[in-house]
Amino acid sequence: MQYDEYKVIHVVEGGCGTLLLGSSGLPLKKMESTLNAEAANGWQLVFQVIENKRFMLFWTREAIIVTLGRKHG
Repeated sequence: MQYDEYKVIHVVEGGCGTLLLGSSGLPLKKMESTLNAEAANGWQLVFQVIENKRFMLFWTREAIIVTLGRKHG
């Protein structure tokens, strides 16, 4: 499907939990509510990728990049 407009959302695992616990996980509830709000405005999920980035030398931190698209109609 061809979209007229795209939006990218970048969601990162919390830094404090990574430092204190070694990992904290992605904020799934916040991500879910954001995606539901975007869907109500006509956005659809096009693509997503999960990345692991180095965080302060010893830890890694997860992030998810979500691409949304919508057609003007």
